[in-house]
Amino acid sequence: MPVTVLLVDDEPLVRAGLRAVLEAQPDIKVVGEAADGAAVIPLVRRLRPVVVAMDVRMPLLDGIEATRAVLRTVDAPPKIVVITTFENDEYVYEALRAGADGFLLKRARPAEIVHAVRLVAEGESLLFPASVRQLAARYGDDGGNRAARAVLERARLTEREADVLRLMTRGLSNAEIAARLVVGTETVKSHVSAVLAKLGARDRTQAVITAYESGFVAPG
Repeated sequence: MPVTVLLVDDEPLVRAGLRAVLEAQPDIKVVGEAADGAAVIPLVRRLRPVVVAMDVRMPLLDGIEATRAVLRTVDAPPKIVVITTFENDEYVYEALRAGADGFLLKRARPAEIVHAVRLVAEGESLLFPASVRQLAARYGDDGGNRAARAVLERARLTEREADVLRLMTRGLSNAEIAARLVVGTETVKSHVSAVLAKLGARDRTQAVITAYESGFVAPG
């Protein structure tokens, strides 16, 4: 089955470019387009895309609110990748906070766009460690806030789970974490699942945001 994608951007040329790049792949199919976040929920419910590639800035309903709305109201919601012109945009950080699985720059190369869609479709998060650190340092309430600290305190992570979370903030894959900790990949998967469950995080991106905002790791 192909990875189905919904494109959401107010610029027709951007949508056309993304469609051309993605539909050149035999395992990816663009099933719909929208020019604003306000149209996302009915299209997601009707088309059931695996991935939504969504512009972060749109005139009626931006990508942040559209992301929140999808995750709040749609059963088994799709993966969401926000598309942005500037990687240091506060909107990007708010979209990640809202539950987006990652972000992608509009100037990304075709191969990077395809890789991003495949990655999130497989359940991974699309993280750029340096960019996320910079965003957290700039917009993450000086690296810590009361709510995130409370979440981390309640989580009571084991020492090994804490090690795994630290490596997750660096953008390492399960295989890379396994190599660092000299354990099996399945063991890392179990630890990652435990970390997400304890933090109440939807995915790795949300866990990393909590790690930064709680002060568990310093974003600077």
